[in-house]
Amino acid sequence: MMGTYTIIILVITVLVSIAAFNNDELMGRLILYPRYMDSPAEYYRLLTSGFIHADWNHLIFNMLALFFFGPFVENNVFGALGIHQMFLVLYLAGIVVASLPSFLKNRNNSYYRALGASGGISAVLFSFIYWEPWARIYIWFIPCPAILAGVGYLGYSAYMSGKGRDNVGHDAHLWGAVFGLVFTFFYDPTHGQNFIIQLMSPHF
Repeated sequence: MMGTYTIIILVITVLVSIAAFNNDELMGRLILYPRYMDSPAEYYRLLTSGFIHADWNHLIFNMLALFFFGPFVENNVFGALGIHQMFLVLYLAGIVVASLPSFLKNRNNSYYRALGASGGISAVLFSFIYWEPWARIYIWFIPCPAILAGVGYLGYSAYMSGKGRDNVGHDAHLWGAVFGLVFTFFYDPTHGQNFIIQLMSPHF
């Protein structure tokens, strides 16, 4: 069942992204621009940058990931405890937390810009992996256990973040994922026992 908050996030992100595609002024107001953020009044960009995307491929990829993993996390992880709103907190806080390393690293870089929902998406994805480590995830149509895909994702993101040679927000991917794991654990630490039990009983 599609989660209410998943639908709301998806619709708002699609509408704002499409609007920004055709409006450079709006894009400029919402994008993460560390060099320009020299006062608290501009810190809103840590969040708003997660609601705009570079192009249609960027938008569609992120929204498909939200569509597939968001409902499970909203309904089965947080909804199981009766507080669906925590899914919204996970997603929005994931965007902000994932934006902070890039913001701090590029305070004096006037060329750096960042946008996209990757931090929130990574937080949701790794909340899912924490809950269902042996679930089947398809990577380029190839089935893979979620936990192995997650380890590979973290390793690749950390490696590429260190190299910093492309225009992909690897910092956002990495720290959004870490935040998703930590947030889900501290929200209800009893999940940790379930996670360990599942890891000890691999199935695919």
